[in-house]
Amino acid sequence: MLQLTNCIVLHGSDLEPHWCDRFQFKGDTIHEIALGAPCEAIDHGALVVIPGLHNSHTHMGDSCLPDGATGMTLEEGFFRPDGYKYRELAKQSPEEHLSHMVAHLNYMSRTGTIGHVDFREQGVYGSQLLRQASIETGVRSLILGQFNQLPFSPNQLQRNQDGLTADALVELEAVLAIADGFSESTMNDLTDAAWSQIRQVTEAHSKLRAVHCLENSGYRTTSMDITGRGDLARALELFDPHLVIHATVANDAEIAQLGQNRVNVALNPRANANLGLPLPPIAKLLDSGANLLLGTDNGLLNSPNLLAELDFTYKVAKSQFGDAQRPHPKDILKMVTSNMRQFLGGDTYGYLEVGLPADFVVLDFSKPHLRASRHLLASIVTRVTPANVLATVRQGRILYQSYGFAMHLEIA
Repeated sequence: MLQLTNCIVLHGSDLEPHWCDRFQFKGDTIHEIALGAPCEAIDHGALVVIPGLHNSHTHMGDSCLPDGATGMTLEEGFFRPDGYKYRELAKQSPEEHLSHMVAHLNYMSRTGTIGHVDFREQGVYGSQLLRQASIETGVRSLILGQFNQLPFSPNQLQRNQDGLTADALVELEAVLAIADGFSESTMNDLTDAAWSQIRQVTEAHSKLRAVHCLENSGYRTTSMDITGRGDLARALELFDPHLVIHATVANDAEIAQLGQNRVNVALNPRANANLGLPLPPIAKLLDSGANLLLGTDNGLLNSPNLLAELDFTYKVAKSQFGDAQRPHPKDILKMVTSNMRQFLGGDTYGYLEVGLPADFVVLDFSKPHLRASRHLLASIVTRVTPANVLATVRQGRILYQSYGFAMHLEIA
C-alpha cells in the first residue's frame, strides 16, 4: 500500500478541498482518505491531490502536424476529402505516426490527463494505431472511429436518400471491433438514412456515439438546406449522440434543447479562438443544465494541455457572465473531472472517494506562485502549469512522475 501524508485532497463529486492526514491507495483502488478540516486557503506549501483529468475531444492523429494549419480556415485545414489534415496524414508511415501519438499521450500525462475521447480518422488502421499508443503509455484512449473515406458523393448527400452500402456496413463493423464508438465529423457528412443505420449498429454493440455540431453557422445552414433541420436537431433525432462537440454558435433555442435533454457537450474554446471562430456561449450553457465537458481538439491547433484550457475557459466564462461571482472555478474544474460521470459511467468517476479507482494527480503547491493561495480551486484552474504536476496516476499506475516525487510517496 502506498500513501501521501499531510496533503490537501479535493474530495467527493463536489471537489471540496480538505486537509488530509493520509491518502492511501492499494493496487488500483483508493484505500483511505483521512480527511481533516475543509481548506480554502493556505499560508505555506503543500501537496494537493486532485482527480485525474479527462480530455473529452482530441484528434491524436494530427499530433504529427503541430500548428500545420496556421492561417487556414476550418474548411481548408480539416474538411474531407482534401483538407490539409487528411492530405498530410496519408503521408505518415505507421512508425512515424505511432511515435508522435505516443509522445503526445505522454505529454498529456505530464499535464495531469489520465484519459481522453479521441475522434480518430483513417478507418480501421487509425483506430488500431491509437489503441497501440494507448497501451504503450497507459493513458486511456476512448476511440471514436470513422470511415476511412466518406461513403457518399456530394450528389448523394444533396439528395439525402441513400443508406450505407454493404461495403460501408462491413467497414463500420470492423471499426467498431477496435474502437469504443463512432463519429463522423459533422451531420452533413452522411445521409439521414446512414445516421439511423449507424445508431442501430452502435446500439447493438453498446458503443459510444458522438458528433461535431454547430462549430460554425455553415453546419446549421447546410443541414437546413438539405433536410430542413439544423444539424443539432437532426443529430438528436436521428443519432442520439452520447456526446456533442462544440456548440460554438448555438442559439438560445439550441442551448435550451441541450439543457432540457441534459446533453453531454464538449467545449473547445482555445481551438475555436485559434480558427477565428466565435467563442462558445459558455455562460449560457452553464446555466442551461447541459452537462459540460472540455476538450483541446486538434493537435494541429493546440497542445493537448487541459491546464491551459481550464484557464482560458474560466476567464472567457467570467467575461460572458459579466460579474465577479460567476462561474465558480469549481464549475470549470468539474468539466474535466466529475462531470465525466454522467457521460461515461462505469469505472469513470472523475472524483476521489474511498473505494473508487486510484485516478489522481499530485500538484506541488510549494512554488512561489502557489504556496500562499487564497483560493485553492481558483489557483488550480488558473495558475497551475505542467511544471507543478508531480505525478499522474491512473488506476494505481504511475503514468508520469517528476524527479523527486518518490520522496513524497511512502509505503504504508
